[in-house]
Amino acid sequence: MTKQTIVVALGGNALLRRGEPLEADVQRHNIEIAVNTISKIAEEYNVVLVHGNGPQVGLLALQGLEYKKVNPYPLDVLGSETQGMIGYMLMQEFKNQMPAVNVTCMLTQMTVDPNDPAFADPTKPIGPVYSKEEACELAEKFNWTVKPDGEFFRRVVPSPQPTGIVEHEAITTLIDQGHLVICTGGGGIPVKRENGKLVGVEAVIDKDMSAAYLARQLNADALLILTDADAVYLDWGKPTQHALRSTTPSELAKHQFDAGSMGPKIEASCEFINHGGKVVGIGSLEQGIKILEGTAGTNIVKG
Repeated sequence: MTKQTIVVALGGNALLRRGEPLEADVQRHNIEIAVNTISKIAEEYNVVLVHGNGPQVGLLALQGLEYKKVNPYPLDVLGSETQGMIGYMLMQEFKNQMPAVNVTCMLTQMTVDPNDPAFADPTKPIGPVYSKEEACELAEKFNWTVKPDGEFFRRVVPSPQPTGIVEHEAITTLIDQGHLVICTGGGGIPVKRENGKLVGVEAVIDKDMSAAYLARQLNADALLILTDADAVYLDWGKPTQHALRSTTPSELAKHQFDAGSMGPKIEASCEFINHGGKVVGIGSLEQGIKILEGTAGTNIVKG
């Protein structure tokens, strides 16, 4: 029996949890936990893995600002660096836990529209969290835009919509050959077409939107978004908060979700379902299999 194909979107905050030091050993520990969950999913499904890079790309940007002898590298180049760094750690751990499986990490470019209104309204959080005072000081020093992220503040950058996967055919070929493919990391390296050439763009694409776009392109059977929340909640942070266990795009459209966290996940999920996708699961990393079974997290289906 042919395995179904599932696109798994692994949040950058699942690899580096809020408040944890942005260190390689911490990421390796979290990646070991992540791969332990995803490897179980890979026993039953063809897995295509997309990972976030918000904390990591922000850290690289900060490090670049401290070395004054060269100009800071642009976000598209830093995005490619995080694809290599996180992809390497994931690929190595998959081979440690599933030595018989072919695992391929592909550097992936994602086209965007340079006229996307997202460039005028940055919403994508990157880098570590700060107190309000720290964030305001850094915003003034480096000409950043900062916005609240829960009880903290973070730098935010433009997050345009994905419009095309440059390496789509290669990804499809690898899946057809039975590879577990790690691709469009960090949402993909943002590029635009200019005078017949691909040119990098100063942005970070939301990895959930890219995962949904990829899932549509592959006609995937399901999209699984693993994050640091155990489900989608209504009235988050209020005494009346409660988890949604099964819902539809039309029901979700009646509610507002934070643009810096759950909002893009909901938007990406609804995009996938409204364009023919069967089911989206959202929940915590540790409950990946249970989310797919419908016994944990939130399942979104066509209404």
